Amino acid sequence: MRPAAVLALVVAAAGARPVPAPSRSAAAQQSSPEARLKAERAKLDSLRAERERLEQRRQSLQNTVHDLSEEVDNLNREADMTASVVRSLDAQLDAINAEVASTTSDLVDAQDELTVKRVILQRRLVDIYKRGPLFSLEVMLSANSFGDLIARYKYLHLIALRDRVLVHRVEDLRNQIDRQRGNLVRFQSDMEENRQEKADEEQHLRDLQSQQAASLRDAQRNARLTDRRIQQLASDEGRLTSVIASLEAARLRAERASPNAPRSAGVFSGANRLDWPVDGTLLYTFGRVVNPNNTTVRWTGIGIKAAEGAEVHAVAAGKVRVAEPFGTYGLTVIIEHPGGDYSVYGSLEKVTVKKGDVVGRGDVIGYVGSTDPDLGPHLHFEMRPQGKPVDPLDILKPQP
Repeated sequence: MRPAAVLALVVAAAGARPVPAPSRSAAAQQSSPEARLKAERAKLDSLRAERERLEQRRQSLQNTVHDLSEEVDNLNREADMTASVVRSLDAQLDAINAEVASTTSDLVDAQDELTVKRVILQRRLVDIYKRGPLFSLEVMLSANSFGDLIARYKYLHLIALRDRVLVHRVEDLRNQIDRQRGNLVRFQSDMEENRQEKADEEQHLRDLQSQQAASLRDAQRNARLTDRRIQQLASDEGRLTSVIASLEAARLRAERASPNAPRSAGVFSGANRLDWPVDGTLLYTFGRVVNPNNTTVRWTGIGIKAAEGAEVHAVAAGKVRVAEPFGTYGLTVIIEHPGGDYSVYGSLEKVTVKKGDVVGRGDVIGYVGSTDPDLGPHLHFEMRPQGKPVDPLDILKPQP
């Protein structure tokens, strides 16, 4: 083939070199899987921060008196937030899968183009080798005229430019493939991490649901037990009131039967305050008390927390009227004092007196027990002047 014909073919091939693919527009980049993944990760961080706040709120609710429904609502919100975290992780996984699919497609296209370009480059190298190092000089020297020489120089220049572009394109494709392979490795790592996070979140959600169900069961059971105990307390308190009312009625009848007999002043109405029946700390107070499970109990006395087996002393001299088990009060001692005052000592482990005994102020009448396991060892103590319950803290000495 003549050199001029060869140059014509080369020029035609040079004019047909591929045009680089257009870059993505700004709008396309905004909607790319990578941008979507970034947005989902920001959303996930926000959801986790909100869930952490709800977990702290749950801990706070468990340590304070509150409405049970508030804790259940918080558990529901926490479960919903965890479900949102799982959905966000699903969206991230979809974005990663889309990015993997897009990168894989680009990688295949780049590998196909690299294969084609390498074949072309190999053919050019073979052609250059076959023609020898002096081929360009021979083509220039075989020109028939100066114009032909200029044209041939131009053609050779275009061939050199095309070869340079081809080499650069092969290098670019190789670098692009290396980057895409690195991205696929990173995406694979992200995918595995995402799947593990999702599994952990789903387990957390199942744990929350189990905790909610257990909390509801415990709350319902405790509510039933508490209701029954409150009813028993009310019944026993009524029974105790009836017993003391009977004792007071008998005392009044005896006074009316002996109108000239001297009358004793009540020991609870004196200016001097009385000693505590046992050394301890206040467990519950007189009157209406809201329990941690949101139930309400009306106490007709106070609870004094003390060590089990601690000595219980009579707060004033008097006569033992009751020394026996008394329903929810447990083992109980009731002492009648002069002037129609009565003191009640409940939740005893053991008593050292019996009905009819006369005791002095400070005498040991029994030992602290634990009738109610929810309250622990304590003394339930009441003071009833003329049979009516009053707050013992108004009569006992202030604690140091």
